[in-house]
Amino acid sequence: MKTLIQQSAAAATLALAMIPAQAAEWVLDPAESLVIFKYAYEGTPYEGQFGNVSATFDIDPLKPGSCNFDVTIPIDGINVDSPETLDYLLDLEMFDVDQWPTATFSAEKCSIDSINSFTSEGTLTIRDQTHPISFPFTLDIETCDGQICFHLMSEVTVNRLDFGVGQGYWANTATIPNEVGIAIDVYAVQK
Repeated sequence: MKTLIQQSAAAATLALAMIPAQAAEWVLDPAESLVIFKYAYEGTPYEGQFGNVSATFDIDPLKPGSCNFDVTIPIDGINVDSPETLDYLLDLEMFDVDQWPTATFSAEKCSIDSINSFTSEGTLTIRDQTHPISFPFTLDIETCDGQICFHLMSEVTVNRLDFGVGQGYWANTATIPNEVGIAIDVYAVQK
């Protein structure tokens, strides 16, 4: 077991050595990236996807504390199986896309938890509500089309009512629970 850990650490160090010594800006590759939300309706689980997400990551894996993340999620890019569900989600009692067309995540501080695990401290804004959020993620260095890329994965839970997503009838947590899961599996290439 000790040898496996030493080999993993050596591989991570070698991969990090291939990256420029200073922080670099990385841009989300939308064709290879998924941002999924998971929710339940009357006890039945569902999921949808946020499309057209744009993001930049300014991070030096050797000094992750000075990270900078800027993520923009166009709400009208939601993809769900049911046109009726989409209408409800975009309506004023849920995301109110006409008034607040985007959600954003920003972070300026990260901490390292293990060889490839980090936590960013930032803010999430949905509708007109901004709240702090800890965003744990894994960051692996891979090769994408012959160039170095980041593969970032995370899963967090947000309380939709904290962000005003669910007014009137939709504030009822018996129908739609307050907790919504967000699963992220994205690739970023150096700009």
